Amino acid sequence: MMVLRRLLRKRWVLGVVFGLSLIYFLTSTLKQEERTIRDRTLLEVRDPDHRIPWKVRFNLGNSSRPMTQCRNSIQGKTLLTDELGYVCERKDLLVNGCCNVNAPSSRQYICKSCLANGCCSIYECCVSCCLQPDKQPLLERFLNRAAEGFQNLFTAVEDHFELCLAKCRTSSQSVQHENTYRNPQAKYCYGESPPELLPV
Repeated sequence: MMVLRRLLRKRWVLGVVFGLSLIYFLTSTLKQEERTIRDRTLLEVRDPDHRIPWKVRFNLGNSSRPMTQCRNSIQGKTLLTDELGYVCERKDLLVNGCCNVNAPSSRQYICKSCLANGCCSIYECCVSCCLQPDKQPLLERFLNRAAEGFQNLFTAVEDHFELCLAKCRTSSQSVQHENTYRNPQAKYCYGESPPELLPV
């Protein structure tokens, strides 16, 4: 123990420890910078004609087949939306991730909490309504007119379901003054325009 203390007091040992720490810091900083540049380049180089496949892989009403898997919105406390557009209570979710289409709470393409501008008060209803096949032209127009920053955000989207999940999340377009919702009752939007600004 005494030898270790004496050794650590020597300036050359402290210099070596400092030098190694500095080298470690610089290499990890440069690796992080390379990763950031590579990720940014991947987003910029991605094919501008990247088309979203609009066809869902499953036939409607197949949620009773145990080998079929569904993705769902996961986060809802009481409600969920599966990729077939069904909204159901969490208790009616099957083990394969699909809503049980025979449950009384399950409804497909439900827009009951949505306004005409595509803004909804319930996230799961927003996703379900957005998944309606007749919303495809609206979503394609949005993707074609999206600002460069939004295009980079939406390039990670692989299909109609992922686009609706991303589009319905609240964004900076849903807020005013960075801290209050433009419309607290309808803050989840899949439409082209942000929520209407309600008077305070």
